[in-house]
Amino acid sequence: MNGEKQSRRPHTVLEQLIWDRRETFAEFAEFATRFAKECGEPGTLSVRHVKRLASGRGDGGKPLGRPQQPTVRLLERIFGVGIDDLLAPPRALPESSDEDAEFRALLRASSRIDGSVLQLLRDQLTMTRRLDRQLGAVLAHDEVVTKIGQVGRLMGHSVMPTTREELAALLSELRTLAGWQALDLGHVAQSWRHYEDGKMAARESTNPAFEAHTSAGQAFVLLDFGETASAVELMTSIRQRADRKTDRPVRAWLAAAHGETLAADGQRSASLRAFDHAAALLPDEVGQDDGPYLALDPVHLGRWRGHALARVGEPEAIDVLTDALARLDPTFVRAETALRVDLATAFAAIRERDQAHVHIGRAQALAADIGSARQNRRLEALMIRVVTR
Repeated sequence: MNGEKQSRRPHTVLEQLIWDRRETFAEFAEFATRFAKECGEPGTLSVRHVKRLASGRGDGGKPLGRPQQPTVRLLERIFGVGIDDLLAPPRALPESSDEDAEFRALLRASSRIDGSVLQLLRDQLTMTRRLDRQLGAVLAHDEVVTKIGQVGRLMGHSVMPTTREELAALLSELRTLAGWQALDLGHVAQSWRHYEDGKMAARESTNPAFEAHTSAGQAFVLLDFGETASAVELMTSIRQRADRKTDRPVRAWLAAAHGETLAADGQRSASLRAFDHAAALLPDEVGQDDGPYLALDPVHLGRWRGHALARVGEPEAIDVLTDALARLDPTFVRAETALRVDLATAFAAIRERDQAHVHIGRAQALAADIGSARQNRRLEALMIRVVTR
């Protein structure tokens, strides 16, 4: 086929596009059959049919005529080009530019994505999460942004629905992580945009848990901006939409996130009810399924509940947070930083200044290590309270 390409111009845009994919007519017919099956399209394409369409002529050189509607739908979905344009002669084009070459390379790369490649990308995200939670966004954020660009380009050039859905879920997870990192680094507007883009990616996946998870991230942006009522309203809406559409671990995580927003808004009783609901939903053994990554187990749930109790000035916060600190995985450095700020806040509320200063000192050192502008901001506000009381 390569020699044929060199000796003549394509008869139709369809033929040119098949050439650009570096496929024979038989290979394209096989791809179109798989595509139709995965997308629920009734149209089919045999090798003979592809040859006729690509040539723009029927049997014996007769005019081709318009294909049947199922075939039209199938071709238009594959290429994103109207059937009239597909069957028209290609216009004379200049020599391929570097941009064209890159486009073809990305199409080919995306077409080679299989289960092993997807698993490799997921494993890379897992390792990046480990770096992020232990060393902080100051080190890991650039890596996440780079990976967003890579996965985004692959998704943008992927035409197989199942592969695209998998990449969309992965991109949503990357955007969610980037959103949390940007918030920790003090880039609030940037964080919001990451979450917004994450929602768009999540909508292309078949699992509604991804959209619920990344949408909830925006509630924490609102909290940091002081928009507590809006954060509560957002989390209420997310939980209502996610109810019966997501599994128990996801609903538990959303309930805990809702509890945090309620505490920030001063709704003590409603906050504690949300945390009770989260505890009831949390399975005895928390595993990781095909949904979004959730750092939620009894220890982290206790940490979140302790944060809410400290927010509303409950002395019980000290025991809950102390227990969570004793059981916390030491690789969760950012979580420990936030927990110690919460403990200092709880001790300051009962005028235990010495204990408050112990946790403030440790939290300051950890926040400096991981570059957490968010926790530094909380610590500055807390120091003013401790000094003036």
